[in-house]
Order: sequence, then C-alpha cells, then structure tokens
Amino acid sequence: MSEENKALSRRSIEEVFNAGNLDVVDEIVDPDHVHHDPTMPEEGHGLEHFKQFASMYRSAFPDVHIEIEDQIAEGDKVVSRWVAKGTHQGDLMGIAPTGNRVEAAGMTIDRIAEGKIAETWDNYDALGMMQQLGVIPSPEQAEA
Repeated sequence: MSEENKALSRRSIEEVFNAGNLDVVDEIVDPDHVHHDPTMPEEGHGLEHFKQFASMYRSAFPDVHIEIEDQIAEGDKVVSRWVAKGTHQGDLMGIAPTGNRVEAAGMTIDRIAEGKIAETWDNYDALGMMQQLGVIPSPEQAEA
C-alpha cells in the first residue's frame, strides 16, 4: 500500500504542479480535502481550493519544476521532500512579476484515504523565496 500511496503523492506534484493538468485533481484528491499551509491565511477545503492553489503557483511560475528528492511512506501518510525551481513571471499573492529565478526547498505530507489525497500539509522556505524575489532583504542586503 505504501508504494501506491507514494505514487499518488508523486502524481500530485508531477502531473498537477509540474505539468499543470488540473483535471487530475478530480481523480486523485478527495472532494473533502483539507490543505494546511503556514503561508496561507486559513486552511483550504475541497477540490476547487486545491486547483486554485496549484493555478496560483503555476501562474506566478509558469516554468515551475518540482523535483522530488525523497519520499517516505508509513501507514496512511506520505512525506515528500522536494526542491521547486521557477521564474517569477506572474502575480504571486499581490507580488508583481520580478523575472527573478527562484529555488525553494520544502516538504509535503499527504494523508491518503480510500485511494485519494484527503489532507495535505505543506511547508517550504517561504522566507528564502521572498528574499530571492526581492520582497524581503537578505541578511547581506540588510547589513549593506
């Protein structure tokens, strides 16, 4: 079961985020999905939120590529450690396109229930991403 769960989580990253195939969401995500992300003002619920979240990042970084570096599965959970790379070419939560190339490491934990992703916890280097976008000064820039 853990290999099947890992494949399901991998599809979320590779087919939805990397390839932009939002139709896959209906197939692999539970309609009552709950999304936890510390960068979002509140947790997200349902298929539409999942699609909007993926669309937001794909619009901001149309060339995004997320490389899965490790996956661990136990019970009903899958942990994926990844690195995302992309060029900021669209609006990102009110941040106008900068053209900056960004690289951010992160982890996603998916809870699988009845063959679908029922709950997701995302955590990634949002501070580093904002520094690369020039929105927040890096420690070097702050000292200068």
